[in-house]
Amino acid sequence: MALPQLIPSPPSSSLSRKLFLNPNCRFFSPSSSVIPVPSLARHRHHRRRKENSLRCSASSFSEKHHTGSPKSDDVVELPLFPLPLVLFPGAILPLQIFEFRYRMMMHTLLQTDLRFGVIYSDATTGTADVGCVGEVVKHERLVDDRFFLICKGQERFRVTNLVRTKPYLVAEVTWLEDRPSGDGDEDLEALANEVETYMKDVIRLSNRLNGKPEKETQDLRRNLFPTPFSFFVGSTFEGAPREQQALLELEDTSARLKREKETLRNTLNYLTAASAVKDVFASS
Repeated sequence: MALPQLIPSPPSSSLSRKLFLNPNCRFFSPSSSVIPVPSLARHRHHRRRKENSLRCSASSFSEKHHTGSPKSDDVVELPLFPLPLVLFPGAILPLQIFEFRYRMMMHTLLQTDLRFGVIYSDATTGTADVGCVGEVVKHERLVDDRFFLICKGQERFRVTNLVRTKPYLVAEVTWLEDRPSGDGDEDLEALANEVETYMKDVIRLSNRLNGKPEKETQDLRRNLFPTPFSFFVGSTFEGAPREQQALLELEDTSARLKREKETLRNTLNYLTAASAVKDVFASS
């Protein structure tokens, strides 16, 4: 499947244990305030089925991203937009649409509920089963019938059946929600605070290695509950879409935070070693 064009294009990079920083990552904020947060990249293999089947800043919004969330057993039809990136609930995604089939989709959406499914796809692994609803919050239609969109991530979904493939994909989907952790005694707040601490340390060391001032990192959680905070953290792993897809598919907030904590800890170890090497060369 030919992938649609979008803006901005995801960065192409050779992934390693190092985190690649992007200060333009922002999460949706009801007050329109934006907090720059570095983007973290780490590649991890994740298997998905083949095709035949934000920018992102932390903000204070509730565990449910909007009222009237659909029930997990609802089955609905949803137009799909396969992209080489992963959209998380609460994240902001700017898009430019100029392919004819997706312009057709936009004409339909603008007359209905402005919601479509963003689903990760690449030429190697095909199209994922799990994606995130993108709701058009702003749009501009140009004279040549192209569209510029600003979309906000909403619910996650799983594709259960393809309804049609032309002129664009439409699928039956069911909604995904995080289930309670099997460990009832686990303190999600404490785990989320640990993840935030690792993020701050990674940002601090990254700034040092890039010659930037090591000023104190701001509050990254911004009153987010653990579940939306885990989505925010995943959205900052820009440049590692397979790892992001794995995080999106998890249905346990604790498991998602633990995986993010592991990635951040490994990255912090890498950056600490890199910083020590830099200091040795500087002193000699």
